[in-house]
Amino acid sequence: MDDSLGVIPNGWIRVEGTRIASLGDGEAPADENTIDGGFCLVPGFIDAHTHLGISENGLAFEGDDINEDSEPSTPHMRALDAINQFDLCFTEALQAGVTTVAVAPGSANPVGGQICVMKTYGRRVDDMLLMAPAAIKFALGENPKTTYHGKNLAPLTRMATAAIIRETLAKAKRYSDDLMRAETDDDFDEPEYDIRCESLLELMQGKIPAHFHAHRADDIFTAIRIANEFGLDYVIIHATDGHLIAPELAELHAKVVVGPNLCDRSKPELLNLSYDNPRELNAAGLDIAITTDHPVIPINYLPLAASLAVKHGMPAPDALAAITRNPAKILGIYDRVGSLAPGKDADFVLIDGEPLAFDSKVCAVFVDGKQVCKAKN
Repeated sequence: MDDSLGVIPNGWIRVEGTRIASLGDGEAPADENTIDGGFCLVPGFIDAHTHLGISENGLAFEGDDINEDSEPSTPHMRALDAINQFDLCFTEALQAGVTTVAVAPGSANPVGGQICVMKTYGRRVDDMLLMAPAAIKFALGENPKTTYHGKNLAPLTRMATAAIIRETLAKAKRYSDDLMRAETDDDFDEPEYDIRCESLLELMQGKIPAHFHAHRADDIFTAIRIANEFGLDYVIIHATDGHLIAPELAELHAKVVVGPNLCDRSKPELLNLSYDNPRELNAAGLDIAITTDHPVIPINYLPLAASLAVKHGMPAPDALAAITRNPAKILGIYDRVGSLAPGKDADFVLIDGEPLAFDSKVCAVFVDGKQVCKAKN
């Protein structure tokens, strides 16, 4: 499989250390360490939006570290500080071929904190990281309203949610501008250290994007409005109403992470939840990613979520791209993962059939050139 997710009928791949050294079609180079079995080989799957390891398997409050909902604006929270890499779900991710994930704070707060991107194999979170911070989490819609209505605190409305985000971003912009001015103006004092503003510097400088939790169409457009006001690179997370506004999102060249779909309509803003959403956004010309939003859908069902999109009309190559190439590009890690090409991380999955076929089984998973998982009996 090449960089454009094209098919190599009789392909081979050669690994040196942690990276892909070469790949091609036909007879493979002689090597004493080979795997040959007529498998389908695909890039390791990527989920661009999860809470893996910060909402721990089988635990209630003790393992629930998603939301620091003691105040509505917490940009200085770092998801990586809450990840338990020994959570069973990391093993289940690998068994399904999911080798890379973005781990985000939850959506209780209008400003939730820093997202990290990591591999799913390892013993120490710091060694598993690809990017930290990789993005800043924001949330619009019902979740902040529901969280703070129970506390009788703002935000109680969508207006207040947007206002809190704007206030946080405006403070961060002033802080960033003052830091830059202090570097060149000896008569201007550097601002006093502010951990919240400091946490947003890379966002304000355009080095990382904003990830906006937004289901409803009006919330999606509010996210885009705010991002444009502050000149932010942005990604829409969930986009449940995306199929209703697909032409508008395509015109804006929006980055969209779709899902979860394998769930019920558990709240009013999921009223328009449709299995056709990935197909409609893809047909409009958007290179979408598909997410489980683990633990909303267990992480090991990511390939199944892509298969469901195929069942509802999305071309299979595009659905495969939605859990490989597209999330890698959206997360800014396509130079490392997301496709099979020389120089990239040797993260790949061996499957005994078509990658998204329901009855296909993962036979082996490799991360950084090391076989980390075999098929379950």
